[in-house]
Amino acid sequence: PVSFHSSVDDPLEKRVSTVGRVHPHVEVKAIDADGATVAVGAPGELCTRGYSVMKGYWDDEEKTREAIDPDGWMHTGDLATIDAEGYCNIVGRVKDMVIRGGENVYPREVEEFLYRHPKVREVQVFGIPDPKFGEELCAWIVLKPGQTATDQEIKAFCAGQIAHYKIPRHIRFRTELPMTVTGKPQKFLMREAMVDELGLVTPKTA
Repeated sequence: PVSFHSSVDDPLEKRVSTVGRVHPHVEVKAIDADGATVAVGAPGELCTRGYSVMKGYWDDEEKTREAIDPDGWMHTGDLATIDAEGYCNIVGRVKDMVIRGGENVYPREVEEFLYRHPKVREVQVFGIPDPKFGEELCAWIVLKPGQTATDQEIKAFCAGQIAHYKIPRHIRFRTELPMTVTGKPQKFLMREAMVDELGLVTPKTA
């Protein structure tokens, strides 16, 4: 549901870098994996409650229970930060978060940094299984026409600019990225391709 909006009176920086502040008569919060509200400015799963939240999925009680808890909070699956002024920034998806050696890495943050490289046209970052760290970062990159680059060049661009554990260990250059018909990246296909290429074993979680 639409839970935030920007005002014409908001600073330009906030209007272009956030989704705005919460609507009147709507509640929002960002929570951690245990359901506790995170500190101001810390990333967590965005939850919303109010008149704009649906009652549930039509004839699907199981999906309704997955999305809406008994207190009426809808768990959006979005990772978000909410600053001290109430502005919300969507930083990724819960399912895309990578846990590398106990550190939470948000692929969108790494992607936005890599887009600053002058040769990069498109990039997607995702996690793949790793026997030492649990998960390791991988980046698929489409370069701008006429450009060439190496994985070491990309890593050197990251060094000293982002935390070392956020630098993708595996970098692959592609002519295009797998997308849905609506233009959304299909990270699961990229992940499957890397698992096959590297001969990795996907750990069982249950």
